[in-house]
Amino acid sequence: MAFRSSTFSRFFSAVKRFQFSTATLNAASPSLIHGIHLFHCQDEVGIVAKLSERIAMRGANIHFVDVFVPINRQFFYSRSEFVFDPVRWPRDVMVNDFENLGKLFSAKRSVIRVPDLDPKYKIAILASKQEHCLVDVLHGWQDGRLPVDIRCVISNHDRLPNTHIIRFLERHGIPYHYLPTSSGNKREEEILDLIKDTDFLVLARYMQILSAWFLESYGKDIINIHHGLLPSFKGSNPASQAYNAGVKLIGATTHFVTPELDAGPIIEQMVARVSHKDTLENFVQKSESLEKQCLRKAIQSYCELRVLPYEGKKTIVF
Repeated sequence: MAFRSSTFSRFFSAVKRFQFSTATLNAASPSLIHGIHLFHCQDEVGIVAKLSERIAMRGANIHFVDVFVPINRQFFYSRSEFVFDPVRWPRDVMVNDFENLGKLFSAKRSVIRVPDLDPKYKIAILASKQEHCLVDVLHGWQDGRLPVDIRCVISNHDRLPNTHIIRFLERHGIPYHYLPTSSGNKREEEILDLIKDTDFLVLARYMQILSAWFLESYGKDIINIHHGLLPSFKGSNPASQAYNAGVKLIGATTHFVTPELDAGPIIEQMVARVSHKDTLENFVQKSESLEKQCLRKAIQSYCELRVLPYEGKKTIVF
């Protein structure tokens, strides 16, 4: 069970103390800022109570808590959102508090993010000829919907100086690197040099397979968009595969990149209905719309600490 009776009693006791300690907080106060905590440990009695107590003792106010304890598995996962006064709870003290909590429960993962104080995630985008996903990510960044710092765009497709993409990148000071590839040279060493200071990588319809050497050398998460509903229709031309199979639903999938093609843990999937009346061109058009939404949602979820690896090939997305 996710919560035992003793856990409930301790949790409600902590909540009472929390409500008392934060009674003077005004959630609309401009001095309050938003914090996120992601936690993963072995399941045991009292974790939620201790999390609540630790946040409450600093005068912070919990807004959301998501908890997942798998059936018949002794693992605990949680994601908490809270508001706090950085004067009363400085960032270094917060780190120490959650580190102590992690030690108490021998946490496998304990991550804190304060969007207003922490640097934005540094990313690089890899893309090929098709631009719909790249354009959508760039506009999402420009509109402030994606809390990232785009360090560069890398492509194996050349773009002329006066094209929309190049004008956009130049206007915002984002470097564009054209690295033509061949079957014998994927330019991976050069790509690694360009992305070495990034926090994660986004493949926005980059139509090249990254080698196991590249993945190990980079050593950080890579998010890919696949224009099909995985695990079906892997590889190239998934829209044609789906059309020929006579499916009634098509989709797009964002997943982490692993050495096995289109088999990494799935982050997000979106679908649309199709019928016998739809042509292959309709399939492609609907798929492209889904791809943009699906990739943007996955990047946003990742930056908001909503994504956790789970049982190797799965993810938890709070």
